[in-house]
Amino acid sequence: MDSPIRQLAQLYGIADSYLDYRARPKEVSLESQVAILAALGVAAADDTAAGDAIHEYETRRWTGFVPPVVVVGEGQPISVPIAVPVELAAKKVDWNVTLENGEPRSGSAPLSKLKPIEQGEVDQRSYRRLAVSLPNLPLGYHTATFALDTGLQGTLRVVITPTQFFDAPAIAAGKRLWGIAVQLYSLRADDNWGVGDFRDLSNLIRLSAPLGCGIIGLNPLHALMPANPAHISPYSPSNRQFLNVLYISVEDVPDFAECEPARKRVAEPKFQANLKTLRATRNVDYVPVAAAKFEILSLLYANFRTRHLAQKTPRGAAFRQFQEILGEPLRLHAIYDALDGHLRLQGPQYWGWPSWPEEYRDPTSSAVERFARERAEDVEYFQYLQWLAAEQLSAAQSVARDKGMAIGIYGDVAVGANPAGSETWSNRHLYLQGASVGAPPDALALKGQDWGIPPQDPNELRSQQYQPFVGLVRNMMRYVAALRFDHVMTLYRLWWVPRGLLSKDGTYVHYPLADLIAILALESQRNHCIVIGEDLGTVPEAMTEAMEQYHTYHYKVLMFEQHPDGAFKRPDEYVKHAMAVVTTHDLPTLRGWWDGSDVTLRAKLDLYPTDELRQQAHDARVRDRVGLLRALVAAGLWHWREGEPLPTYSAALSRAVHAFIGLSSSNIALVQIEDLIGMSDPVNVPGTDTEHANWQRKVTASLTDIFSSAETKDILAAMESARKGVNPNG
Repeated sequence: MDSPIRQLAQLYGIADSYLDYRARPKEVSLESQVAILAALGVAAADDTAAGDAIHEYETRRWTGFVPPVVVVGEGQPISVPIAVPVELAAKKVDWNVTLENGEPRSGSAPLSKLKPIEQGEVDQRSYRRLAVSLPNLPLGYHTATFALDTGLQGTLRVVITPTQFFDAPAIAAGKRLWGIAVQLYSLRADDNWGVGDFRDLSNLIRLSAPLGCGIIGLNPLHALMPANPAHISPYSPSNRQFLNVLYISVEDVPDFAECEPARKRVAEPKFQANLKTLRATRNVDYVPVAAAKFEILSLLYANFRTRHLAQKTPRGAAFRQFQEILGEPLRLHAIYDALDGHLRLQGPQYWGWPSWPEEYRDPTSSAVERFARERAEDVEYFQYLQWLAAEQLSAAQSVARDKGMAIGIYGDVAVGANPAGSETWSNRHLYLQGASVGAPPDALALKGQDWGIPPQDPNELRSQQYQPFVGLVRNMMRYVAALRFDHVMTLYRLWWVPRGLLSKDGTYVHYPLADLIAILALESQRNHCIVIGEDLGTVPEAMTEAMEQYHTYHYKVLMFEQHPDGAFKRPDEYVKHAMAVVTTHDLPTLRGWWDGSDVTLRAKLDLYPTDELRQQAHDARVRDRVGLLRALVAAGLWHWREGEPLPTYSAALSRAVHAFIGLSSSNIALVQIEDLIGMSDPVNVPGTDTEHANWQRKVTASLTDIFSSAETKDILAAMESARKGVNPNG
């Protein structure tokens, strides 16, 4: 018999064992499970405490009359479980459903006719759990109330979901698409302000669409912290529901043309010299970029208040409508940004809400409400910035459609949010501060990873009727036609690292996959947005089955698409319902991989636990280069014979590699913009923070120069031919 601690951990979805990246079983220590239970607010230091916690769990399970939410697939029987205390001697249950559109439905049933699910006893009180059947309901989010004839009642959300995700009509018609993946901040242009912006995104679309490009992949565009522009990781955002306002193209804001003080300031020689300097840097210099942008954006907001809000113009009305649609989450995010900016001015002791005075740490406190009233314009300014960013991103997607792109923009969803940011502050009960999310040891990070982002409490997420998940997905889908979920396994389980323990000492905590992926399908269909699940690494069978069931796009990386003997898969062996890429932001560029400079860099950064493992990585790369060359030869894309020296990296080699994934069976193939121009430096090195310039380095050429290059045109022409099933080598 398992110990009470093990039993309790199982109730909370905490794994007691798992398979590592080599498919070897690993047992989780009691210490780790106790620490994770503590992070969940559950005391289980010994068997006695664990026994008490089990009793508390069972008490809540039986005394809750109805669950907070029930998710049911379209066409499936709708059954709502109710927990009925036997001593009440109830005879009948009445139910009322208010559909999403406001239409009412109602009914009743004698308890004696209901199907029993289970019986239980808590504190000497007996309960029966019975199943109440509801008639068919349309797709959507509905509110249901159940009441016994004895007066006991409860309300829940009933979500009816479709059977699969939306797919692009062009793909459904048999077309195979290709696109370009970029880190938006990294784009160079002669007219941006030192960081790639939404104007650059629109220009990229205009340059690439005529060549046949059907999709533009982006890094996460989530909101960061305007008051702390040095915090730059797109995978540690302040709030995933909102946008990074540094991507606003200031001179494209309509208010800029109306605001004479802003135009005069920007035209000053000193200001222009600063912009020239910011454009010329090798890496994005975020702090002075932010200073330049926010100086002018604050002038534009003052102009907007005077010309549009005070005058109640159509533009002012459009902003008010934006505020209303995004509602309380937007208001709280703007309050956070205003508070963060206000407190940081008082000194470095304030670095995010955990460091704030206690009265400001609760977003519902009277102190926060007082601040919001007294600083109403500051709060509204940050709402205004979100509006501008949303307008410009939506405009870029419109350009994509106007230029004939089959999909357009795909956004990237980070696994979680920064522990000191707006998202965690706005929903304190959902995010846990006693643990962080990461990854167990694997081939890329042999020491494991701790990403420093707090996990969501899966029980609290369900208690909130999945509304935080719905809000996140819906807000992101407003502006893009595809979403890539980084580490899609987060829908099923996450690796939790308890505070004070090492990454390797964590374990998996499970989430309600069936409910989350079904809700994601509903939002996908409603927003006409395809979903790509980044399913690299150890993917549990349950996750794979769910992705297949709902037709989620898989994410296939050339460097990992190998048979057990190390041979690279042929193009026709690629999964059809997938996005195929050569490399990603967390991997070396194609040139860095071919040259082995990434192995050298990782050794320099002390990311190999031993010299033996570093040597193994080097030897594996030698084998993989030969294997890839063999695959290119077999596909008719390269001429080389066994025993001959390997070629050095070249644009011709890049062309062959990208033609290879272009010929793949996968519906979508992507080219990293760095690989179009043969860059070596990686975007990000997992396992590092300040040791490497992650999320900073720019591409080495402007968009104009990239797309006027004969080599770029040749690579993309080869991709276009390959996507049509034609070998570009004839």
